Order: sequence, then C-alpha cells, then structure tokens
Amino acid sequence: MELIINHTRKSFDVLPENLEALLAIELPGKRKGIAVALNNRIIPLSAWAETFLSNNDSILIITATQGG
Repeated sequence: MELIINHTRKSFDVLPENLEALLAIELPGKRKGIAVALNNRIIPLSAWAETFLSNNDSILIITATQGG
C-alpha cells in the first residue's frame, strides 16, 4: 500500500487508519503548527481522527517554522 506524502511515494505494509495515525508516524509528538491537505482538500485538526486514508492518497503536510 502506498501514500504520496509531500510529493514522494511512501510504502506501508498496512496503511495508517486515518490522518491522525499517519501524523503520529511522520511527526511524532507534534500537533501544533501543522497544516494537512488530503487530495488537495485542507483537513482541519478537529477532523484528522475521522479522515480515513486509501491507497494512493496524496497528503501534503506543512509545518510552521520560526525565523525571519
């Protein structure tokens, strides 16, 4: 099974069930300052647990950084 994460294909033996599970793998311990789009649709943090993933979904993860 594969997902396209930030324009890169990533294989999984078993897909994470939802966005929340995926982000726990990709960005462990981080929940603030993250924006996520699934198949070009922005998903709010409040919906991550209810947003289920399918093979070949495209996920864009953007994290805020400090600096100037």
